[in-house]
Amino acid sequence: MIPDLPPLEARVLGVLVEKERTVPDTYPLSLNALTLGCNQKNNRDPLMQVTEAEVQAAVDALRRLSLVIESSGSRVMRYAQNVGRVLRVPDPAVALLAALMLRGPQTPGELRIATERLHRFADLGEVEAALRQLAGGAGADGGPLAVQMPRVPGAREQRWAHLLSGPVEAEPSVQPVAAPSARSSAPDTTAAEIATLKTEVARLGAETAELRAIVERLAKL
Repeated sequence: MIPDLPPLEARVLGVLVEKERTVPDTYPLSLNALTLGCNQKNNRDPLMQVTEAEVQAAVDALRRLSLVIESSGSRVMRYAQNVGRVLRVPDPAVALLAALMLRGPQTPGELRIATERLHRFADLGEVEAALRQLAGGAGADGGPLAVQMPRVPGAREQRWAHLLSGPVEAEPSVQPVAAPSARSSAPDTTAAEIATLKTEVARLGAETAELRAIVERLAKL
């Protein structure tokens, strides 16, 4: 049975899964690269500012649980994730857990966008099916790994959260929004659409940052 993971340990796992699939040329990750991934400003919620020593402590704890594997044979120690094998969940579930560990609770639509580069889901129904599998006891010990949170007043969709760090508190209620002025003729934009656009912008920013890093590495060769 996997104990509840502190937030930093969950972030480390999420980063390892993400970088394995988005920048495979630099995977497994060095401690420095892993720390940069944990402190990344885009595609992270909440934001963190942790030291290499703190990340090393989190890695050591995850190694004892076999969730992280140490790689040797290079000048620096590198680390890889072992989430799917330890938790006994398929690749789509690992991608969803990583997105939830990196960005917090999200709707199925937001998760489909967030996992686009981690696992290509055919449609929203496939995302929802994978989430139901995680909620129905997909873990190695038969316990749920994700939960659908209660609907927030004013929200169209329910959000999902991972349970690797223990039970999740209910989200605070959303304050009612004043009705638009009758003089306004512009169509309303839903909160879900805005959130989806923000997620897409953040994803594009992450791709740009990763491409810039690859170009800088090639320039040094």
